[in-house]
Amino acid sequence: MKKIRFNTKRSYRLELGTFIVIMLAVFAFAATRKEEEAPPIIEPTKMAVETSLPVYEEITEWDEYTGRFEASDRVEVRARISGFLKEVRFTDGQYIKKGQVLFVIDQRPFKIQLDEAEASYAEAKAGLKATRDEFERAESLRESGAMSAEEYDRRKQAVARSEASLQLAQAKVDHAKLNLEFTEVKAPISGLVSRHKVNEGNLIDGGSAGSTLLTTIVETSPIHFYFTGSETDYLRYVRLAKDGKRGEVRKQGVDVQIELTDEVGFAHVGKLDFVDNEIDNRSGTIELRAVLPNENGLLEPGMFGKARFLGSAKYEAIMIPDELIGTNQTFRYVYVLGDNQEVVSKNVTLGPLHSNGLRIIRDGLSATDQVILNNLQKIGPGMVVNPTKSTLKGQESSLAALQQ
Repeated sequence: MKKIRFNTKRSYRLELGTFIVIMLAVFAFAATRKEEEAPPIIEPTKMAVETSLPVYEEITEWDEYTGRFEASDRVEVRARISGFLKEVRFTDGQYIKKGQVLFVIDQRPFKIQLDEAEASYAEAKAGLKATRDEFERAESLRESGAMSAEEYDRRKQAVARSEASLQLAQAKVDHAKLNLEFTEVKAPISGLVSRHKVNEGNLIDGGSAGSTLLTTIVETSPIHFYFTGSETDYLRYVRLAKDGKRGEVRKQGVDVQIELTDEVGFAHVGKLDFVDNEIDNRSGTIELRAVLPNENGLLEPGMFGKARFLGSAKYEAIMIPDELIGTNQTFRYVYVLGDNQEVVSKNVTLGPLHSNGLRIIRDGLSATDQVILNNLQKIGPGMVVNPTKSTLKGQESSLAALQQ
């Protein structure tokens, strides 16, 4: 019995060892097969990008403002006398000349007043002649001693009163003539007239601050363009003028280009002819005015526009297109090519758009940086890319053409 148990145990051990050897051989074979069947490692393709140096050239900056056109001269036409409106002598919206009759007020009451004044003048003139004749006789009688001194003085005073009465009568005549003249309401300036605001047959009030508004006239050639600049801008212009880097605004009439709301480009050219005499305490701005010719009548009072004029001396500037500039909360950045073809993000400080359509970079970018031009949404800092060199070019605007 003991012999049988010994042989069984030995046989079990032998079978277990054989099984382990076989399993090890199977695992070794499977591992070798797996290594043979594993696919080769493929390195990822580098993103292809275009790079270019930023535009670096000597420029002068143009400051930009919004404003509104106003007539160079504007008049509200009101009557100087009250009466019934008899006639309107213009067509609404036409161009009229200075002195042209626009409205006629019923003249009959004023002709009657003039007749009365002239009659009073004639009566006063006759009275003066009578008192002078009496005074002349009094002088001869006084010399002969036939008239007392009191009577002489009375007749002398009567002459003075008659002379005053004649002057008063003359003033009434002049006043009546003036009122009769005022029955014809004439254009005080040349320009475009608005519509008539009162129809014939209406009673109008005249000669006071609340007189009836009859129409308005505006002079639009030349026309004015008003806009406001900040106190900082004003100080910069004054300092540039004192340093001899640009003309003085108040004296030399700086050129201004203006763009209308439906235009692309600053095609309208004028002169800056006025700067206000004080800074507004509430807004911290100062008002400026440009004057423009308007022979074709395109520009109308009340239109909005955008004005530009030189705001700096010449200097070397770095410029890139706006679409290359990214935003990260309050920061602006540009992707450039770093060492080992890695993408580097640089924070930049922006200036205004230049006339070539490129954005001026105040700080953060150098003239030797290779700026990445495309695939900006697919790359990020630290990514290795495959760069191809290109060249940046600005798009010349109508303003740049005006500078040449």
